Formats: sequence, C-alpha cells, structure tokens
Amino acid sequence: MRLTSTKWTALPVSVLMAAGIAMAQSSTSSTPPAPAKPDPTVAQRKENQQDRIANGVQSGHLTAGETANLETKEAAINGETRADRAANGGKLTSAEKQQINQQQNQLSKQIYQDKHNANNAKYGNNQVGQRRENQQDRIAQGVRSGQLTAGETAHLENQQRAINQQVHADRQANGGKLTAGEKTQINHEQNQTSKNIYRDKHNANTQGGKAGKAGKAGKAKP
Repeated sequence: MRLTSTKWTALPVSVLMAAGIAMAQSSTSSTPPAPAKPDPTVAQRKENQQDRIANGVQSGHLTAGETANLETKEAAINGETRADRAANGGKLTSAEKQQINQQQNQLSKQIYQDKHNANNAKYGNNQVGQRRENQQDRIAQGVRSGQLTAGETAHLENQQRAINQQVHADRQANGGKLTAGEKTQINHEQNQTSKNIYRDKHNANTQGGKAGKAGKAGKAKP
C-alpha cells in the first residue's frame, strides 16, 4: 500500500513540473518582437550628413574644394525640400520623401568617398598654414552647431579653396616659399574670409534642425 500511494503522489508533481515548463515556453514564444527602429526623418538625415561633413573638415579628411562641392549638393537638396513643402501645405508626400532619401543616399556615399580618398587638407607648420587651419576649424564648428547653412558653408569653402590655390601657385613660382608681399596679400584675404565666417555664423540663418544648438554656440569667438 505504501508503494502504491508513493507512486500516485509522485505523479502529480512531475505532471505539474512539465506543465510549468510548457507554460513558461508558451509565455516566452508569445512575447511580441521588439518594434523596428523608425527610419530617420528628413531633418535628422540632413543633420547627420552635416555632422559627418563637419567631422571631415575638422579632421582634414575633407579639403575645402570637396567640402564646397558637398555643401552645394546639400543646399540643392534643402532647396528642393523647401519647395516641395511650400507646394503641399508644409508637408512632404511619400514620393517626395523617397526622392529626397535617394538623393541623401548618393550624397552619403560621396561624403564617405571624399573622406577616405588620398586628398587631405595639408596646412604646414607655418603662419599661413596655421591661419588656414583655424579658419577650417571655425567653419567646422559652425556646421556642427547649425550656425552655418549648407549654402553659407559652400560659399565660405569656395573662398578658402581660392586662397589655397593661390598659395599653391605662389609657392610653385618661388621654389616652395612665399614672399613677404604674398604673405601680406594672403593674410588680407583671410581677414576678409574671417569676417564672412563671423557674419554668417551670427546672422539669422541657421540649419532648421539645429536652431537650438546654434543659440547655445552663439558666443563662439570670431
């Protein structure tokens, strides 16, 4: 009798254990998967691209010419976005969003290519080189903070590219050196560019998605 009663009392325990495991597995399998991350908005995508460009400018992986080209394309995308919104009561259609995203994909590839090619900003260990590097750092800070729009950045970088080309030509003509007069001329041009950087960083134009950052960075030195 004892053996019989022991078998009958042990059976419900094993059954309960199996049932508990099955319930746990069922509960785990019924847990819904985590929702997928939403695609970045148009404004977020634009901000990400500008941050990547700013990093390339400050690191020297983007030359002034490459930056001017990238920002000209970014300005064109921004202009198209504004026009589309104006035509649709402030919104973008699904087709317009898809088109803008494709354009940003192309720009993203070019940013990567330009940052990883053999061209790098080379400033040199001299006063002229240091001035050029300082200007680029200020432009990079303005792009990152949102104080410089894509159009403003393209304009400033085109000015820097012209100065760089002039420096290169002057050095080639003088055995790798600059005359005192050439240094004076270049410094005068950099003074004018410096004023333009300060003006563009402190006017009312900012990157739409970064207005808050621009306000915080408003005390940057000219």
